[in-house]
Amino acid sequence: MILQNTLLIRQTAQNSTLEYRQSKEQISQVVRMMFQDSKGNIWFGAENGAWRLTGHSLIHIDSIKSESGKGVTIKDITEGKDGTIWLGHTDGISCIKGETVTNYYQSDGLISNAVWCISSDAEGKIWIGTIEGACIFDGKTFSNFELPLGIKDSTVGISSAKMINKILLDRKGKLWIASNAGLFSYSNNTLTNVSKKMRIKTNFVSIGFEDKAEVLWITSKEGLYTLNDGVTKKITDSNIEIGKGIGSIAKDKDGKIWFVVNQHYLYTYDAKKLQNLKIRRK
Repeated sequence: MILQNTLLIRQTAQNSTLEYRQSKEQISQVVRMMFQDSKGNIWFGAENGAWRLTGHSLIHIDSIKSESGKGVTIKDITEGKDGTIWLGHTDGISCIKGETVTNYYQSDGLISNAVWCISSDAEGKIWIGTIEGACIFDGKTFSNFELPLGIKDSTVGISSAKMINKILLDRKGKLWIASNAGLFSYSNNTLTNVSKKMRIKTNFVSIGFEDKAEVLWITSKEGLYTLNDGVTKKITDSNIEIGKGIGSIAKDKDGKIWFVVNQHYLYTYDAKKLQNLKIRRK
């Protein structure tokens, strides 16, 4: 049985000290993402904030708040070079260092409070993707990172021409930025439009993950792609009903890829063939 705890807060300015007490509070039924840090802790980003699973203790980090003091929905979690946990959410970003939580907002220099993704680079800088573009935080100041203007996705409830969908640092230290203008890579102060090289025919691109073989799995409204040492391969074919595109994607311990198509269909890919897993009705 998991022991559940809630955090009591002693707050000064933007910093909060964590204290624990037992509680019956439940994790939200809507969990948007999960993350495992370098210490083995599992983090859950949910509609009622962030939770950390350490051993058999599930801890609610309730000091992550909007600027007006309300709760937030966690959109993304990453770990900084120094072990600090960073969270992007519906009202800015927050970091957890030791027992201290610090919240940052647009009033602190963040480009927008509507954060969709967050990542750390090899230098320890924090990259934040928002509905209004990308920015970088060096621990003291925020600076905007200019990207080409994309287009608004009219098929979803929240979108913009500057929307950043995903930022990922690969195993070689290169940054990848997926936006409503396509997929870009950034290294040695050079920004490259990778979508054009991959011949992806849609602006709406995201990054699933990088596997142990350093293959990037790229999701889009047009289909699923892999990118390996500059070589592109399209995994999906014209027989698949793409519609709203490729959704969640993961790789199991046997190397099989599992992904969702058009929000309704579950597929697997074993490096040789695609298989649509259908429900058998009795």
